[in-house]
Amino acid sequence: LSPTIGCSEIELLEADTFDLYCFQSLTGTKFFVVCEPGTQHMEALLKVVYELYTDYVLKNPFYEMKMPIRCELFDINLAQAVQKDRVALLGQ
Repeated sequence: LSPTIGCSEIELLEADTFDLYCFQSLTGTKFFVVCEPGTQHMEALLKVVYELYTDYVLKNPFYEMKMPIRCELFDINLAQAVQKDRVALLGQ
C-alpha cells in the first residue's frame, strides 16, 4: 500500500541515518542500495548494477532465476563499479 495516490513502488526512502534507493527492472527484479543520507547519483549506480546483472548473470547458461547469484565476473565488475562510484563521490 502506498500512502500517496498513484504511487506504486519505492524509489527512495530517506531516513535519519541512511537513504535506501531502489531500481526495479521491467521484469520486476529489484536492486537496492543503502547509503549515507544525501549521497548523490545512486540511481545511476543502480542502473550500472542492473547492466552488470544482465551481462554476467542473466547471460550465464548455468544461472536460474531466484537462485543466489554466484558469478565471479559479476562480483568483480560490481566491486569495480562501486569503487569507481565511491572514488567519484570522494572527488567532489
